[in-house]
Amino acid sequence: MTIRVLLADDQALLRSAFRVLVDSEPDMEVVGEASDGAEAVRLAKDERADVVLMDIRMPGTDGLAATRMISEDPALGQVHVVMLTTFEVDEYVVQSLRAGASGFLGKGSEPEELLNAIRVAAAGEALLSPTATKGLIAKFLAQGDSSDGSGESGAHAERLAALTGREREVLVQVAGGLSNDEIAERLTVSPLTVKTHVNRAMAKLGARDRAQLVVIAYESGLVHPRAD
Repeated sequence: MTIRVLLADDQALLRSAFRVLVDSEPDMEVVGEASDGAEAVRLAKDERADVVLMDIRMPGTDGLAATRMISEDPALGQVHVVMLTTFEVDEYVVQSLRAGASGFLGKGSEPEELLNAIRVAAAGEALLSPTATKGLIAKFLAQGDSSDGSGESGAHAERLAALTGREREVLVQVAGGLSNDEIAERLTVSPLTVKTHVNRAMAKLGARDRAQLVVIAYESGLVHPRAD
């Protein structure tokens, strides 16, 4: 199945470069280009995009706001967002995940890394660039802030009560960045069983993908960052 990709960046030259790269792959096609966040949201729906490569800093509606709008729209449940920016700073990584992004990459990433990010996101997996380490994500998600963290934390904690013991156990492993195969080996079960538990946890917690499961695991207090 061809992955339908939407490009959202206010720089036409970058969009053109990304289009050439994406369209060169047999399993991908660019279905639209947007120069601001509002246009990206509209095109994501009109063009039935699977993955949006979203710049964080754009005029008008920025990438973070657009990602939040996409993640909160039930009609766009199939859309996965990969944030792209020249500013690989810690706060942007966390804000991107909280907004509903599946991953985060710097614009300086290698072409193969970008193409892999599209495939990973389309498959519903979580993707973080090498500079966005799991320890950093854990630290910032756990710190949160009083303006938007406490209510979300309570809501997430309530929803965790709906998980079975095994689903909670699998969620902890997902938050640790393990793949289904790695979790299966650790828990001595089949990868298919792990996938079933992950899918059920996503449904019960209202998570779009594994990246959102990581956010929920930390913000609910189920998983805590390491002291180091």
